[in-house]
Amino acid sequence: MANSEAIRKHLIEHYVAPARQRGDFTVTVQVATTTRELGDETAIPAVSAVLGSEKFEQEARVRRLAVDGPIPGGRTLFVYKL
Repeated sequence: MANSEAIRKHLIEHYVAPARQRGDFTVTVQVATTTRELGDETAIPAVSAVLGSEKFEQEARVRRLAVDGPIPGGRTLFVYKL
């Protein structure tokens, strides 16, 4: 199972940084997509916990705008302001 640090790093490198480079104002992350990218589909609770954490928001310099779906849930979407 991926640890929180690895999950945060992945999210920042694969979602937040590219969105900033494109000039986007928001970024949306689906939990199940992230678990597949990490190669660990059992990591839904861990990915959900990271996405819902203040530590992720601080490290990524984002602010959570919305959560659509149950936590934890594979289809859950987290939306952040960049």
